[in-house]
Amino acid sequence: MSLLIRGGEIVTGSERYHADIFCGDERITRIDRAIEPPPGAEVIDASGKYVFPGFIDPHVHIYLPFMGAFAKDTYETASKAALVGGTTTMIEMVCPSRDMSAMEGFRLWCGHAEGQSACDYTFHMGVTRFDAQTPGELREIVANGITSFKVFLAYKGAFGVDDLELYRTLKLAKELGVIVTAHCENETLVAERQQELLAAGLTGPEQHHESRPPRVEAEGVHHLMTFAELTGARVYIVHLSCEEALREALAARARGVDVSIETLIQYLVLDKSDAERPDFAGAKFVMSPPLRDRRNQPVLWNGLHGGDIQTIATDHAPFDASGQKEMGRHDFTKIPNGIPSLEERVKLLFSHGVKAGKLDLQTFVNVASSNAAKLFGLFPRKGAIQVGADADLVVYDPNYRGTISAQTQMMNVDYSAFEGWPYEGRPEIVTVRGEVAARNGKFTGTIGRGQMLKRQPAPF
Repeated sequence: MSLLIRGGEIVTGSERYHADIFCGDERITRIDRAIEPPPGAEVIDASGKYVFPGFIDPHVHIYLPFMGAFAKDTYETASKAALVGGTTTMIEMVCPSRDMSAMEGFRLWCGHAEGQSACDYTFHMGVTRFDAQTPGELREIVANGITSFKVFLAYKGAFGVDDLELYRTLKLAKELGVIVTAHCENETLVAERQQELLAAGLTGPEQHHESRPPRVEAEGVHHLMTFAELTGARVYIVHLSCEEALREALAARARGVDVSIETLIQYLVLDKSDAERPDFAGAKFVMSPPLRDRRNQPVLWNGLHGGDIQTIATDHAPFDASGQKEMGRHDFTKIPNGIPSLEERVKLLFSHGVKAGKLDLQTFVNVASSNAAKLFGLFPRKGAIQVGADADLVVYDPNYRGTISAQTQMMNVDYSAFEGWPYEGRPEIVTVRGEVAARNGKFTGTIGRGQMLKRQPAPF
């Protein structure tokens, strides 16, 4: 069925104008004034509303075995949550354990997604070991449309790679035209500090930050930048949280390193004091890198506004407060990491960014959609409003007022880190390739309609 979105203000990363958008055969086929719909077309009145390209979350975890627990979302629940929140494309991290080959991990993650998602998706391929068979498997995975890798400079003995593996991964990525996303912390410093804190009887959630303070993250960034500079690989820092780490990345960029930077909505609106809440409530706010001192928030907002930081993600990792986070009640190193935010990212960014005057609308679109599409080989199919692009569109009501609550969320987790928070503006209509998949905060899409997006390597 065809779809006409009439009378809205179209906002992309580079333009703002009023026009109608006509969609047919899953694509945008016409953008013009006063388009007359053909018989049978669905017409949506977007008067007084913004029309954005579908938003892209470039960093989520859906299937995730981690620290003795499994993340609670499935592709069905996560894609519903994404769509209600305005996200039409997710990029999930494939995170095989070190005793699993790359191809085994890729097939496992694909199996959990196939036929289960209501929105489109793709993957970053985690490289958690690099042995004799890894290059051949990674080449095959790239040939199957996955053009980004993920390395962990943390989680020693689990997901983390050593320096030889890091060097070889970056060299292969350079050869293949693949961008390497990286979790940047110094794993040795983290492991040693954790043991020192536990030995001193300091076991609460607030100690998570003390085990990996800003300098530990900055050292991880510095380390990656050295390897990227010497290999010539394109790199992307995931979940950058603090000024110290940002300085290291920008210094490398000034030297010519091709580095892009992601931060998370959690770092922009939550802070270190949340993980210090009494009676173990702080465990809900444990993630890595940790929430930082509030002084970092203006630095990150300014980085987004000025173009130093390219994307805003969630690192969505939904673990229940009851039963899962509780595993670390007497040992903070056993608290599963993650603050579920997939559903709330866009609303929070609009409320605390656009409405607060920290981001203009076009920067908002770029950091929440278009930049990720460009970095990860999806643009202009995704992240754009132009003829030929997928009809992934968000009709956004800037005047809506609501309150966040775990009681009404679609995410399959037993708490919200933003319980009771008011927000301004929400996605009113969300389409995926021309189908209305969310309407007025309710899911209306089709489970299994989401496609795995195959991408082409970028020439260096």
